[in-house]
Amino acid sequence: MTTEEQKKTAQEELDQAQQAAEEAQAAQENLVEGDVVEEAAESDAVASEVAALEEQLAQAKDQVLRAHADAQNARRRAEQDVEKAHKFALEKFTKELLPVIDSLERAIEAFDQTGADAALKEGVEMTLSMFVSTLGKFDVEQLNPQGEPFDPQFHEAMSMVPNPEVEPNTVIAVMQKGYLLNGRLVRPAMVMVSKAA
Repeated sequence: MTTEEQKKTAQEELDQAQQAAEEAQAAQENLVEGDVVEEAAESDAVASEVAALEEQLAQAKDQVLRAHADAQNARRRAEQDVEKAHKFALEKFTKELLPVIDSLERAIEAFDQTGADAALKEGVEMTLSMFVSTLGKFDVEQLNPQGEPFDPQFHEAMSMVPNPEVEPNTVIAVMQKGYLLNGRLVRPAMVMVSKAA
């Protein structure tokens, strides 16, 4: 082999080696690009999974907050129901006792009209006083709206009478006293109301 042939062969080998190196470099670049694409795809998948998990966490937190609020509301309602039950447990009993008070008051009025024994009248007055004060210990209040403005929430108008001496819609007579239990109306006062003449 001559030098020229050796040079040519060497050049061909060099060209082949250079081409092989270029191919290797291209393959490596393709591999790196594939890794980058693959990594990008993996990071997108991870990001979407993280977003989905964050959404589930937010929903779970919301459900826990709602459940906690519902539990608090239920507990508060139960406490209010128990409180009302304690407060107004005597309502039916009180309603049953009111006719007794009415009878004692009528008896005192009858003593005044007939002029009966003063000692007997005094005994009935003391009994009535004890009865009313005992009911007062259990937060039962008497409504005697004589001279007050008519209030339909607490008074029941039995009749309206013209009376120029007082303002219209003023209670001028109480036929039957009303009663409250812990501020709640048990029985309205039966009243006579003035009207303009």
